[in-house]
Amino acid sequence: MEAQDNMMNNTLRKTLLVLNCIILAIGNNGNPILMRLYFVKGGNRIWLSSFLLTAGWPIIFIPLLISYFHRRKTQVPPNTTNLILMKYPVFIAAAVIGLLIGVDDYFYANGVARLPASTSSIIIASQLAFTAFFAFLLVKQKFTAYSVNAIVLLTVGAGVLALHTSSDRPKGESSKSYGLGFLMTLAAAALYGLILPMVELMYMKAKQAITHTLVLEIQLVMCFFATLFCTVGMLVNKDFQAIPREARAYELGETKYYVVVVCTAVIGQCCFLGAIGIIYCASSLVSGIMIAVLLPFTEILAVIFFHEKFLVEKGVALVMSLWGFVSYFYGEIKHNKTKDDQSKDQNSQCQATEITPIAAP
Repeated sequence: MEAQDNMMNNTLRKTLLVLNCIILAIGNNGNPILMRLYFVKGGNRIWLSSFLLTAGWPIIFIPLLISYFHRRKTQVPPNTTNLILMKYPVFIAAAVIGLLIGVDDYFYANGVARLPASTSSIIIASQLAFTAFFAFLLVKQKFTAYSVNAIVLLTVGAGVLALHTSSDRPKGESSKSYGLGFLMTLAAAALYGLILPMVELMYMKAKQAITHTLVLEIQLVMCFFATLFCTVGMLVNKDFQAIPREARAYELGETKYYVVVVCTAVIGQCCFLGAIGIIYCASSLVSGIMIAVLLPFTEILAVIFFHEKFLVEKGVALVMSLWGFVSYFYGEIKHNKTKDDQSKDQNSQCQATEITPIAAP
């Protein structure tokens, strides 16, 4: 029975992992495109753009309510279901991480405002190196030759761009503004590389069972505090008063302005929901690698929608990213196969050495 339960739990976890990877793919590819569309067509409010990255947090109430009613229906004894699973220490940790996410959103929005979407996405891929470093320090992440190879390739790919920071500078933008965008995006990658292992550490240190429902509650708290941080910035910068004026002057029209704003909030939530969910199902390192792996799709979308130049250094960075992706997942498949073989060998040895009870005379 225990073996069957473990198998069911593993199957559920793998299903959730695939689902979160799909959600992350939607968010990670759509988010930079929509944010860049906002700036390219006349938007210029950095704090508003930061705010939109997590403003879709009320969406999380939908799966939380579904989970609550499901637990209430299946709970034994009945009518003993708690509406909120999160304990106070986890709430505090999630709130602190949420504020850091708000800071990270501001850095990222500054980068997207100044850099082509394809360039900022490749720089963001460098967060994998930061994730690996902080995962080693905070959660004692173990590395294989394949994962190290993937990290090096993905990081060097972003470094190639750093050597040619002015090669794709948008027309009319100063080198100072472009350089600031590059540094802001790199800072966003570094901070996000810290945030992912911090979330994993919170899961490890929480003195309660980490379920998918609790993960959703943690996501809601983090996004709420990140949004709160950016809301304060919007109030100070008077963004709320500027939104109607900006909408009327938007190149695509006032209605499409609000469509872009709402879609950015929804897609942005997918990005965070997928990343945090992957940490629950696997690890912060896997979440970081998935973000880096999705880079080629963002590159293609940026070239299609914004006609961005696909220069040589971008091609080199892209090849390195794909190489790193293949290296990591080949290593994971090989590692899992080795573990399965060892487990089978141990089971065979246990069965061979099992002692048969001797009947009493």
